[in-house]
Amino acid sequence: MINEQRALLEISLQSSQELCRLGLATMIDIRQSFEIDMKGAMPDTVHIPLFEVKRMLGHALTEDEQDILDAGRPKDIDASTFFTLINQVHHARDQLLLCVCNSGRRSLAAAALLRSLGYPKALSVAGGFQAWKKQQQAAASAPAVAASLTAAPPAPSPST
Repeated sequence: MINEQRALLEISLQSSQELCRLGLATMIDIRQSFEIDMKGAMPDTVHIPLFEVKRMLGHALTEDEQDILDAGRPKDIDASTFFTLINQVHHARDQLLLCVCNSGRRSLAAAALLRSLGYPKALSVAGGFQAWKKQQQAAASAPAVAASLTAAPPAPSPST
């Protein structure tokens, strides 16, 4: 994907979280079910697996996409379920659709696919689940670092 196209489709993790906090966006986790089971889920996301959607819409899957799809138990999603989920978020609540995958690469394709289907408010979250996980780890270690920095200095040793 050309960098110019990427710039039009991508949003930072911090911006996406702020938009969700403000009620202006919904994160859509496009990873396969087994990926979420193995690596974990981001809170407050809607799960719509990209490869099942592509297959359901009649799009050809690449060999890598088919391998990933075959690695787990595909979620049986039909057109009605897919469009109901997307329309509930996009049209009914007038939300941005923020696609999240593991690293931010597949979510670019998902955002482009949603835009081609008539959902112009679709974006990809840069860095994906990995960026979110790093953010969570940094936040968890921050209190320990802050506590060590604000701890009382050791008492001076008595001179003899």
